[in-house]
Amino acid sequence: MTIAVVTLVLSYKFEIYYNIDLTLLSIAIIFPLVFNIRGSFRRREKALEHLSQLRSSLKTIYYFFMSTTGLTENDKQEITDILLEISNKIIIHLSNNNYDTKDLDESIDKIFKFVVDKNELIPKRLKDRIYRFLNDLHESIENLNAIHVHRTPISLKAYCEYFIYIFPFIYTPAMIYKIGVDAPLWITGFIVIFSEFMLISLYNIQDQMEYPFDNVGLDDINLDIFKFDR
Repeated sequence: MTIAVVTLVLSYKFEIYYNIDLTLLSIAIIFPLVFNIRGSFRRREKALEHLSQLRSSLKTIYYFFMSTTGLTENDKQEITDILLEISNKIIIHLSNNNYDTKDLDESIDKIFKFVVDKNELIPKRLKDRIYRFLNDLHESIENLNAIHVHRTPISLKAYCEYFIYIFPFIYTPAMIYKIGVDAPLWITGFIVIFSEFMLISLYNIQDQMEYPFDNVGLDDINLDIFKFDR
């Protein structure tokens, strides 16, 4: 915004204005920016899908264990605590910038170790079902971690930001020419500043939306509603 104001003042002061096809600017900025926004939106939708699968897998595994008559109440409480631990750790992991999943993997392994330790108490058919949903649990966690670690293409994002910052230098003299040098300054200023405001706002929306777990943007995901014990 500051660059836009300074460019506007300098263009009038030194009488810098020219005629240029602004379609080139649309191709250079709008198309890549829209592509990034659509990519960030898809990442958010995929994250919601994987979070739903994560919670449903945890709850289904919980139901399987609770329906096993061979397990004692202490055993059932133990596996419940393990599932709660996994749920809490994945929420914390996604909320932070820590990409190490070793501690989380160890918690998930506890389910397998529990099944092995209680091998004689759990029917074979039920174990097969548990392993199937354990696979869904692993898959959802890996997908969430992939979204957590990898963002939209950095080069394309940097390209958009670069052109947004040089946009006023090209756009302002062209708008002065199109509107007319004799036109009131506030009209040209409003168009230039508003155009820059729209571009930088769209860029900031994309920047916040591409990482939907940090509770910074208005459209971030509320991770608490996907907790095992919500």
